[in-house]
Formats: sequence, structure tokens, C-alpha cells
Amino acid sequence: MPKNRFARSVSILSGGTAAGQGIVVLSSPLLTRLYSPEDFGMLAVYSSLLGIIGVISSLRYQMAIPLPEKDEEASNIVVLSLLIVLAMSLFAAIIVTFWGKSIATLVNTPALAGYLWLFPLGLLAMGIYDVFNYWAIRTKSFTAIARTKLTQSASMVAIQLAGYALGPVTLLVGWIFGQAAGTTSLGMLAIRHRWAAFRAVRIRGVMQAAARYKRFPIFSTWSGAFNNAGVQLPPLLFAALFSVSIAGIYILAHRVLAMPMTLIGRAIADVFFSHAADARRENRLAPLVAGIHEKLAHIGMPPALILMLAGPELFTMVFGANWQQAGEFAQWMAPWIYLVFVTSPLSMLFSVLEKQAQGMIFQGLLLIVRIGSLLIGAFYSDILFAVALFSATSAMCYLGLLVWIVRASGNMLKVSWAPSLKALAWACLLVAPLAVFKVASDDSFFLLPALFISVMLIAGRYMILLKKAW
Repeated sequence: MPKNRFARSVSILSGGTAAGQGIVVLSSPLLTRLYSPEDFGMLAVYSSLLGIIGVISSLRYQMAIPLPEKDEEASNIVVLSLLIVLAMSLFAAIIVTFWGKSIATLVNTPALAGYLWLFPLGLLAMGIYDVFNYWAIRTKSFTAIARTKLTQSASMVAIQLAGYALGPVTLLVGWIFGQAAGTTSLGMLAIRHRWAAFRAVRIRGVMQAAARYKRFPIFSTWSGAFNNAGVQLPPLLFAALFSVSIAGIYILAHRVLAMPMTLIGRAIADVFFSHAADARRENRLAPLVAGIHEKLAHIGMPPALILMLAGPELFTMVFGANWQQAGEFAQWMAPWIYLVFVTSPLSMLFSVLEKQAQGMIFQGLLLIVRIGSLLIGAFYSDILFAVALFSATSAMCYLGLLVWIVRASGNMLKVSWAPSLKALAWACLLVAPLAVFKVASDDSFFLLPALFISVMLIAGRYMILLKKAW
């Protein structure tokens, strides 16, 4: 493990996530042959609905758990968050019981109506895990979090593969088990190591915590809702405005592109959040942000460039001929996902600097822009134009967010663009063999050798960056 504490924490988290994502990657070519784009479309709609509501299942109070100096105050926030999650899940059960069919019809996925009883269970599982995950972040129990990432992926894939004969419902059940896995271990970790703090929880303390951190439900709830709506609404809109199969194709493209963000970006975000408050007090926030930004740029640029060059060919080769259009989507989405990868971990500054109002404004603007771009694409009945416009406008918004983060952290403006330009220069050198293949030949026989050489060059570059972290 690296000697640097920050790098060591990121390595632990990303290692666990990498193992989990490895399971998902290895299973994806099989899953795309067992389930149709329509089945994945149903999963996309379900997970999108769950993602939109799940992000506010505790009214964002869970994000305040790492902030108090004393465990007694933090334990009051944990109890408050769990009570809100339970109330939200019961409310969701009432909604789907009486209006489930209407919801399924609204999102142009009538087959989902019979499975919406799973929604409250998924919301409860997601909410409880999120609460205890933030307690683990507070106590810097990154090894425990890493184990849950592996457990989540293994549980989800095992159920989806074993129960494929039951149809698309297995995709949904696997998703729920994947969200819930690891909750017990994180919960027991919190109670076992800080039992004295939890025993001291009283109703008065819970109410005081609700009042003290009221900015989180007032501002962060809307910010989180806008953010997740911007992420989760596209599959719903693709299903409603085009077709369920288009939603399935989009979700596969997004899953592949978001993998580096899931693998490394979330790990860096969690570790950054646990260190940023101290860095702010010690007046070293600017170099911390600048250093992380540069590392993220060098990590994210090469895969994005590869997908821009050969997305359709790669998706066809890995997932089958039915998924070529997902590769075409990926070509347009790659620049936007790169900027998300670079900025999302650093956007934790909204909470660290208690600038939740600014975060809410950004996410609201992003949501409006995204919905508008998809509606324009639907007006012209051109799915590729809709994806391209959606990706371009999203990229511009995240570029603006990056500039705000750089300035808010006390850095010079050039920190917002210089790392990406440097990373792009390196990435062009690393993927040059693949670029030469695309220009010189249309024969797919040479795709694998060219791709292999580029991947080996990228791996070598990553090893050099990793050695510096050690």
C-alpha cells in the first residue's frame, strides 16, 4: 500500500470497487445475451425512478454525518437519517399501491406495473446503506466500505445470472440485493465500535441535529434531487419519447462510460470529503483540489479518447451486434462523462464550504438544460441528435462547474484547463496506434492489435502515475 495516507485510502476503496466492477464487466457480455434491450430498458426505468427518489430518502442528512467533531452528535444524525428513510419507504409503498399502473404508463413501460412493489424495498435498502456508508466515511473505515463494494457487485450479478429464466424481474431483484449488500456489516461496525455514542441518543438530540444541519434538507436535498434527476431522467425520457429498447441501449452505454467514475471517482470523492474539512481549517484546500484534479484528468482522458475513436466497434465486439448503437451513443457521451469524472469528486466542496445553495442552483440549471436538449431531439425524431445535444450541453455545464470549484478552492483559473490539456496531449500519444488503425484501415482484423497496443501504453502510463502516489 502507498505510504501517503490519502493515496492509501483511495487505493483501498478503488481496489474494492475494482474487484466489484471486474465482476460486472466479466458478466456484462453474458447478461446482454441473456436479456434483451427491452429487459435492460425496464431495469433502466426502475433504477432511474429509484435513483431519483433514493437520493433524497434521508433528506440528505446523511451527508452531515462526517462533519461533527463529536461522535455523540454524529450518532444523532444517523438515527435522524434512518427514521426519515423508513418514513419515505412507507410513503413510497402507499404511492405504488394506488398509482403504480399510472406511473408505469407515464414512463411508457406498462410491463413495469407488475413489479413496482419492489420499489419501496429498493428505496429502504439504498437509504440504509447510504447512511451507514457515511458513518464509515466519518470513521475512515475504508476497508469495510471496499468489502461492501465487492459484495454488492457479486450479489447483483449472481442473482441476475442464476435467475435469468424468470425474466426481467430478476434484473430488478438483483439490483435491489446489490444495493442492500454490505448494509449489515457497516451497521454492525458502527454500533460495535461506537456503541456508547449510540446509547446516548435522545429525541432531543435528534431534534437538535435536525435544526443544526437544516441546510442539508433545505438546499442539498434539492441539489441532490436535481443532480440525480439529471442522471436518472434520461432513461425515463428515452423510454417515454422514443422506446424502452432505446432506454436499455442508453443505460448500457452510460454504464460502460461511468465505470471509471464508479471505480475511482467515487473512491476519491469519499476520501476527499473526509479530508477536505481538515484541509480547509489548515488552509491547504487549494493544493489538495489542484492535485486531485490533475490526477483525475490523466486517469480519465485515455479511456474517453478510445471510446470516441472506436465506440461502435468495441461495443459490437464485446456485447454483440444488437448493441452497436450503444457504441455510437458512447462516442458522443465520452467528453461529457470525462468532465463528470473530473468534477464530481471535487463537487463535495459544496458541502465542505457549506455552499449548498450554489450547488442547488447548478443542479437545477443542469436539469433544465438536459430536459430541454432531449425534448428538442424528440421534436426532430432523431435519437442520435438527441444524445449528441444532451451530451454537449451537459459537458458545457460541467465545465462551468469545474471553473467554480477551482476558484472557490482558492486556485488560479488556469487550474481549470491546464491539467486537461496536458492529459489530452498524453492521451493522444497513448492511443496513437488505434488512431492510425482508424485512419489507415477499415479491416476489423487489425482493431484488436491496435487496441491492445494502446491499452498496454495506457497501462504503463497508469503504473507511472501510481508509482508517484506511492
